[in-house]
Amino acid sequence: MTFAYRYSTAPMMDWTDQHWRVFARTLTRRALLYTEMVTAPALVHGNLEYLTAHDPSEYPLALQLGGSKPEELALAVKRVRDLGFCEINLNLGCPSDRVQAGAFGAALMANPDQVARCLIAMQDASGAQGPEITAKIRLGINDQNEEDSLPEFIQVLDRIGIQRIIIHARKAILGGLSPKQNREIPPLNYPLVYQIKKNFPHLTIILNGGLKSSASCLAQMNQVDGVMVGRYAYQMPSCLLEVDPLFFQSPPPHASVEDALEAYRPYVEQGLQKGLPLKHFTRHLVGLYHEVPGARLFRRVLSESAHRPGADWSVVDSALGHIRESMDYVEHSGLAS
Repeated sequence: MTFAYRYSTAPMMDWTDQHWRVFARTLTRRALLYTEMVTAPALVHGNLEYLTAHDPSEYPLALQLGGSKPEELALAVKRVRDLGFCEINLNLGCPSDRVQAGAFGAALMANPDQVARCLIAMQDASGAQGPEITAKIRLGINDQNEEDSLPEFIQVLDRIGIQRIIIHARKAILGGLSPKQNREIPPLNYPLVYQIKKNFPHLTIILNGGLKSSASCLAQMNQVDGVMVGRYAYQMPSCLLEVDPLFFQSPPPHASVEDALEAYRPYVEQGLQKGLPLKHFTRHLVGLYHEVPGARLFRRVLSESAHRPGADWSVVDSALGHIRESMDYVEHSGLAS
């Protein structure tokens, strides 16, 4: 979808599964959603249907791949290129020890030539009519001087025809910091990303990292082509109701969070009929209400009841009841202003 990259949600392991993506679509039609990262070896040798499970209602949808072997990445792209994804993204930013052990993610930024071989193989496998091949990177790694190394790395990507690059505006410290620390300790450097856009105006540059409000996201649009939002969008999903009006000048799919929940209900009940437990769906809803009356009780009901055998949508209704009751109390007591 044209310009969907103006606002995208980040690929996050164990978080951005299909259940979350279906719910996200009740809040935004236009944002570009990403799958969890899937490794190339898994796609080549594993259960393709399970690993790429999605529904067209999730489109526009991008698949993120992890890998460092051109031949393997090419085979993975060939297996998924006709499945409906609009983009296949190479992970060059993850700093986890597990990813480093596989010699991919942020660790691969130490070898630009290998990165180029990987991306060229992916482009050839996708073909002219297949999904766009993109890269998600960091500013640099370890003791690199990112002011010098990042422009050089972007030149490599530009030279081989990568047109869209997502930049997490922090360095990755490999071997010394945990993934959580790598999201917090290396300082953000938005100005360097802005400079990359100025130096490479023909490239589509997406800013990622540290974005915690719709206002801060919108402010970036004067400097870059789009934003990618991770934990803020997941932990406070109600913010996604603002995306379509602010970034795409179109109405949201539903007028309120409660309306969005009702739209999610048929999907959940279908999953329950297939034998999936309620907690697989409701774990994505815990952060739906913040700083509103009844929010704490809403979270408690979901956390304490959704895992019980036989739990069904009535648990969500019970949780919502606390929001409704509290809001009614505020309205009728004259506390609302």
